[in-house]
Amino acid sequence: MNYPAATTDEYLSQLPPDRIEPMLRLRGVILENLPEGFSESTGYGMMGYCVPHSVYPAGYHCNPKDPLPFMGIASQKNFIALYHMGIYADPELLEWFVNEYPKHVKSKLDMGKSCIRFKKPEQIPYALIGELVKKMSVDQWIALYEKNLKR
Repeated sequence: MNYPAATTDEYLSQLPPDRIEPMLRLRGVILENLPEGFSESTGYGMMGYCVPHSVYPAGYHCNPKDPLPFMGIASQKNFIALYHMGIYADPELLEWFVNEYPKHVKSKLDMGKSCIRFKKPEQIPYALIGELVKKMSVDQWIALYEKNLKR
């Protein structure tokens, strides 16, 4: 589901009641572990974490007016989604996450290229998400983004 919002508070105010607590908790874990240089924003119908133009003036190649996206969290119709561009761009980070996931959650990992889907909010592995968030600095993300962009 797409919740058009200019701020994270506005986004959160539109959520169904049963999604507010897990989304707030997920946001809290991300903000506690987010490396310096990333900033919280909204865009693409979700709450996001990006490299602001003050750090990376070129912005996102698809629309240079947008900051460079890194992560997003969204309340979709049937699940809560965590989008992590680093997992999509870094095979070693993806392998780490896939190997660590079963140590935190009994159910099978439901994942697309950069999207991790949580159909049961009570099974969100917050500690694992915190570790994932810490694994890539702004400089590492920019370097990986530019390396993949030039292919």
